[in-house]
Amino acid sequence: MFKKILIANRGEIALRVIRACKEMNIKTVAVYSVADKDSLHVRFADEAVCIGPAPSAQSYLSIQNIISAAEITNADAIHPGYGFLSENANFSKVCQDYGIKFIGASADMINSMGDKASAKDTMKKAGVPTIPGSDGLLSSIEEGIKIANKVKYPVILKATAGGGGRGMRIVKGDAEFEKAWNDAKQESGAAFGNDGLYLEKFIEEPRHIEIQLMGDKTGKAIHFSERDCSIQRRHQKLIEETPSPILTERLRNKMGEAAVKGAKSIKYEGAGTIEFLVDKHGDFYFMEMNTRIQVEHTITEEVTDTDLIKLQIRMAAGEKLDGKNHFPLRHSIQCRINAEDPANNFRPSPGKITNFHIPSGYGVRVDSHCYTGYTIPPNYDSMIAKLIATAPTRDEACDRMKRALQEFVIEGVKTTIPLHIALMDDPIFRSGNFNTSFLETFDFSKIK
Repeated sequence: MFKKILIANRGEIALRVIRACKEMNIKTVAVYSVADKDSLHVRFADEAVCIGPAPSAQSYLSIQNIISAAEITNADAIHPGYGFLSENANFSKVCQDYGIKFIGASADMINSMGDKASAKDTMKKAGVPTIPGSDGLLSSIEEGIKIANKVKYPVILKATAGGGGRGMRIVKGDAEFEKAWNDAKQESGAAFGNDGLYLEKFIEEPRHIEIQLMGDKTGKAIHFSERDCSIQRRHQKLIEETPSPILTERLRNKMGEAAVKGAKSIKYEGAGTIEFLVDKHGDFYFMEMNTRIQVEHTITEEVTDTDLIKLQIRMAAGEKLDGKNHFPLRHSIQCRINAEDPANNFRPSPGKITNFHIPSGYGVRVDSHCYTGYTIPPNYDSMIAKLIATAPTRDEACDRMKRALQEFVIEGVKTTIPLHIALMDDPIFRSGNFNTSFLETFDFSKIK
């Protein structure tokens, strides 16, 4: 087992890894930017190293600075969390070159699955259902229009190096194609330094369902069932739940088997997630693979009684899986509490938190790095807490979540709490009969 792990991240995920390490008697090293000097992960780690100024490029994305911090503290492993360098193949390779265990996917695995076009091809060869579209990257507008007519409009252009909805454009006909192409290329080039695009048939009225995976060094892989991430705005998830309200036992087994087949085909090691779109007919299609732990891993932990961070660390240390898949024992919902104003087009709301009171009680969990007096910096993601409510049934979980949201007090900044309360009362959400475009037609005047 590792003696000391450096966490190459910030916020609640850094604190989450620190907690797991402490329970495993592993020493921890926090890294932080100047903007995060007062963050809780800095306070609770055994050691802390400042790795640069506030901009991510000069701190949390600086491989040189992070490796230097690992060397001066004698860390023998690095946990990347999610975001930042967690899916950076070069970072994984540099860790290997320096004799530091990267608690995540290898460079080869990240390269094979990080590029969405090649990932789709890999999954297709493994027998995992994929969305009809281009075979790899598009070379021209003309080629794209030809394929779009073959698979039938509407189609969606996607950045091969994309994420978070950037570099994506829905196209409904030939006349729209050139502008969508130019806009997607410009956006993806600016965001990712890679303007490569591929095309897929646009699945209408889809559900976004993902399967949590874990793989060991021997090539064995298991799944921890699904999470439904269909409540999202501009491809950014706001609410996640498990089990999905729409999955039958047969479809759950089928999707789990497909995800495991895909992971085994590349001998995947560590925590990962295969994401699918499920159409209104119950057919599912591979969308992408995330080669890291996910923000929403919490709800899987709550319904399978498994600490995924500890398991991830044990797999990296060489432990083998028992080969048993896991299924939900109860229902769990996670609401992302962001420092945003949902009544004002989700405008970011950084600043000082003047009062911070977290809810508690049976079946309620809060993962957060914030506290009264903490200043939310404008430099990073706006998520300040994850609120998780777990109960025997979905209705009970929704009721518990509403109660917990009403107890959650955050003053000094605007948050998404009022939106989440409104959603817990919304009859369509409560019915479970919604899709990824739900918030596009949601009546935001319901927010109090």
